[in-house]
Amino acid sequence: MLEISGYQVLVTRDEDISIHDKGIEGLANQKSSDMDNRLELFNSDPNAVCISIHQNQFNDPKYSGAQMFYSGTTSGSEDLARSLQKNFVNMIQPDNKREIKECGKELFLCYYSENPTVMVECGFLSNPDEAALLSTDDYQSKVAFTIYSGICDYISSKK
Repeated sequence: MLEISGYQVLVTRDEDISIHDKGIEGLANQKSSDMDNRLELFNSDPNAVCISIHQNQFNDPKYSGAQMFYSGTTSGSEDLARSLQKNFVNMIQPDNKREIKECGKELFLCYYSENPTVMVECGFLSNPDEAALLSTDDYQSKVAFTIYSGICDYISSKK
């Protein structure tokens, strides 16, 4: 959708694999190299908007709803998070009362990115109803369109 709209899209990972440097040994070293390489991609274009997509999990299945995490270290990240959260509520989760949250260094990519960056938690896999939704192609398409719309709204608000 973003490419059709004229944006250049760079995907750091589309499956759960590490992009650590070749020859790096040891899980901790590979993880560090992977994160450094993804951060380098995040920072490779000074005009980028960076989205890290995840699914939340908690020990109590009652929790549900998308939630955005951003870093206060990068200008625009909070506005991008608000735009994304608003679109989730308006488009697919009208009962979602979750608030955007500022993160710290524990979210390495968000915290150290030089561009507006948001970690998008699309929902809770620990909630059986939401997990079932998240596993369907139809709902995944709705989530993708919601993220797309939030990014477009953010970009158009900056013009």
